[in-house]
Formats: sequence, structure tokens, C-alpha cells
Amino acid sequence: MTKTFINGNADLKNFLGKDLPPGDWVEVTQEMIDKFADATGDRQWIHVDVERARKESPYKTTVAHGYLTLSLMVALRNAALDMPPTRLSINYGVNKVRFTGPVPAGSRIRVVLRLTDLAELPDNGVQMQWNASIYREGSDKPVLIAETLGRRFE
Repeated sequence: MTKTFINGNADLKNFLGKDLPPGDWVEVTQEMIDKFADATGDRQWIHVDVERARKESPYKTTVAHGYLTLSLMVALRNAALDMPPTRLSINYGVNKVRFTGPVPAGSRIRVVLRLTDLAELPDNGVQMQWNASIYREGSDKPVLIAETLGRRFE
């Protein structure tokens, strides 16, 4: 898959309102799920108990935490976009998030992005609003839909 190249803040306006091609697939491993569980304290069996999940879960395997999937947004965005280095780039927030489907351990996910708003900021910055849909390989429906905000300063 080829990344979409955006040549800095000034070029962003050319992508406003357009769905960008999906990024490369990123695998969600059991090791990632376990480390996320350790970091957050969310060790619910459906995430970390492989044997119990195999027997009792409707998915017959463990599934990633919704917040793990959300936290992979940066990696997924980096797999989809190629932009020149910047002086400062920050996640500014999330307006809306919906966890719309499971991400079983071993699944591969990718993101489809749409730049929905762009505002200039002082000090050569911009605020971007993205609609992001994360898809699991083999499914036509997204597993996560989010409206995210980011800021870039060149």
C-alpha cells in the first residue's frame, strides 16, 4: 500500500473533505493486548485469558481492548500518511468515539481517514479534525469510528 503524501500544513487544504486511501495493515497481537492490560490495569478475562476466551467467548479468542484500538490511531495514521517532519505535532483530543466491533487477537486493522476541518493557529500551526474509521481485515464494517483532533506546528 502506498502512503498518501501531504506536503506540510499548506497542502492539507487540498485534502479537505476527501477520503484518503486506507493505510497499511497493523497486526494486533496477544502480546500487545497483554501489555496494554498491564499498563491500564484492565485485565478482564476476555482480553487476557486465552483458554477461557477459547471456551466461553462468543469470538472463541481474546479481543483487544477498545481503548487499545483507539490508542493505535497514531500508528495507523502513520501507516496511512506521509508528511514532512514538523516542529511540534500533538494529539489535541477526541470529539466522539464508537467501538463498533471486536478486534480478535491476531487481527490486522487499518484506518481510512477523512480530513473534515482545518483551522489555522498562531505560530504557523493548524488544527486538523479527522474522521477516522478503523477496519479489521475480512470485515466491511469498521470496528471503531472516531472524530479526532490534532495540531501541527511547522
